[in-house]
Amino acid sequence: MHHESIHLVFSGGGTGGHLFPGLAVAEQFAAMIPNARITFVGSGKPFEQRHVARAGFEYLTLPSRPLPSAAREAVAFVVENLAGYLAAGRFLRDERAAAVVGLGGYASAPMAKAAIQHRVPLVLLEQNAVPGRATRWLARNATLVCAAFEETCQPLHCRCPLRVTGNPVRKGFHRGKSQGIQRRQIVILGGSGGAHSLNESVPLALYKVRERLRGWRVVHQSGEADVAATQTLYRKLALEAIVTPFLADMPGVLAATDLVVCRAGGTTLAELAVAGVPGVFLPYPHAADDHQLANANVFATAGAGVTIDQRVAPDQCDDRMAAALEPLLSDPALRGRMSSAMSNLARPTAAVDVADLIWSIVSSRSRQAQLAVA
Repeated sequence: MHHESIHLVFSGGGTGGHLFPGLAVAEQFAAMIPNARITFVGSGKPFEQRHVARAGFEYLTLPSRPLPSAAREAVAFVVENLAGYLAAGRFLRDERAAAVVGLGGYASAPMAKAAIQHRVPLVLLEQNAVPGRATRWLARNATLVCAAFEETCQPLHCRCPLRVTGNPVRKGFHRGKSQGIQRRQIVILGGSGGAHSLNESVPLALYKVRERLRGWRVVHQSGEADVAATQTLYRKLALEAIVTPFLADMPGVLAATDLVVCRAGGTTLAELAVAGVPGVFLPYPHAADDHQLANANVFATAGAGVTIDQRVAPDQCDDRMAAALEPLLSDPALRGRMSSAMSNLARPTAAVDVADLIWSIVSSRSRQAQLAVA
């Protein structure tokens, strides 16, 4: 197969947790095979399109819809996903895709299923300790599954190879801590879209440990919808904080960060591990199959952070968070030990490893096709 004929398709996205690992792998693959064509396929969300365009890749919108929560949504679910599946099949045939990489989530399903039907190699990336529904459904017929955690393997029933590669992380997280920064920094992350409950509870928790916050800079990623309300809450509490809807330069931010309060998506935790930043984890309580709690427990068990389950005494969440934060803010030796534990969990070569595995599949298939023709 000539390099200029390779067309790699990444399917899924929606949130940074699904999209960013795919972008990390795509950038590595493009560096390996400069003339490769790379297309991302998603649901058309502006977040996806913006980040894919910034990376310089093509983007295609396909109809897709999550599993219905009510019977009245069943028809729309079938119609939209069938339309997406049929359009995906035409795309694979017309655009001669060499392989499809499924990034998880409902938006990945139509293209991934079409890949199976049209005998196009399918590689699945699973970012969480508990595999998602799309991964569980597609793994039986995939060519390869790349898992972030050892714990991911047990629930999967697949006939294909399964590799624990770690979660691919974008470039820049590996450059280490910024030097010469005297002020310590704590960052609050609610995921790429923010987290309303964290926007309400974290400022209250920080107020309760305000004496320990002296000399600390507070940076809070709130999401677009809660910027004004979060800024107002910090002002009412007389706390200085930089509140922003989205942190575009996450590698640069984490390089200057000593502690993070965050959800527990697999991609967020992988980025913290490579950056060596310990955390207080508040897993999203409504995550499918409670996968964020499983992620957080892997890291907390290793000594890299503290897990707070918001479902336990929810009216006391800010008190419990304050109790967890107080020793972390005041004890640099404790933070140092947790930072080392976090770094021990890092898989900094995950993106390269996954790109290599994809290339081995694509090139092997090309050789088989050439032998068949001969």
